[in-house]
Amino acid sequence: MTLEISPEILEKTEADEMYEYEAGVAEPHRSAWGLDSARLGGGVVLAMRDDPAGYWNKALGFGFGEPVTLGLVEQVIAFYRDRDVPRATIQLAPSVIPDDWSAICEKLGIDGGHSIRKLAVDVESALVAVAGARLDEGLTVGPVEPAEAAAWAAVLPPAMGIAAQGTQEMAAASVGRAGWYTFAVRESGAVVAMGTLRVAGEVGSFFAGCTLPEARGRGAQSALIATRVRAARDAGCRTLIAETFDEPLGTYNSSYHNLCRAGFSQRYSRRNWNWNNH
Repeated sequence: MTLEISPEILEKTEADEMYEYEAGVAEPHRSAWGLDSARLGGGVVLAMRDDPAGYWNKALGFGFGEPVTLGLVEQVIAFYRDRDVPRATIQLAPSVIPDDWSAICEKLGIDGGHSIRKLAVDVESALVAVAGARLDEGLTVGPVEPAEAAAWAAVLPPAMGIAAQGTQEMAAASVGRAGWYTFAVRESGAVVAMGTLRVAGEVGSFFAGCTLPEARGRGAQSALIATRVRAARDAGCRTLIAETFDEPLGTYNSSYHNLCRAGFSQRYSRRNWNWNNH
């Protein structure tokens, strides 16, 4: 079947997901790392002043409640300047980029970066696609309990190859949160892979799916995808969405291909727009 899902749903779902994820970190970490967030112009702006991963300063979800204009982008940049953030990424769906975007970028010192693939699938199609997912012997998959939150979250930084600061605390805070479903693949009781499902109404979004290097190639991500698809069905979802990094020439993005095998298809490619506080 053909799934009709608008860019607004794809973008707003991700924006709300990221807003909740970053907002979940408690003091004293918020102040120590300069964590802050706000809703602005129909989108969200997210800041981490001390962001060693270079990932958590981003603004997204714009262009639906009101148009993207020079004035709006100036407000976004002012948010980051006021918080001494050295660089940030603005993420816009292709359909909301204004005709004068090149002029806005030139005026404000914004450069184009790599692209993100936005993906979606209907739950029924995904259920069929994941029916054959299997884990290697010795691995199990199941939900994460609050008592396991810290150990589960500790897998994310090394699995993703990013700094632990902030990343680990955000992941741990999502365990047990309303609408968030967290899962782990374990070997001999130790977490070796992780994945999250966030549910908002009839839309489920996949987040933070990753596996430790030493456990890759054993079916962990396929099992986590299948588990989340079934959890989404049980939660009443009709649509699933996800995003992955693009594949520059000569590279292979295993996350993208795992999702494609689960029935996901690309809806569009969204370029990152990078601002540096010169």
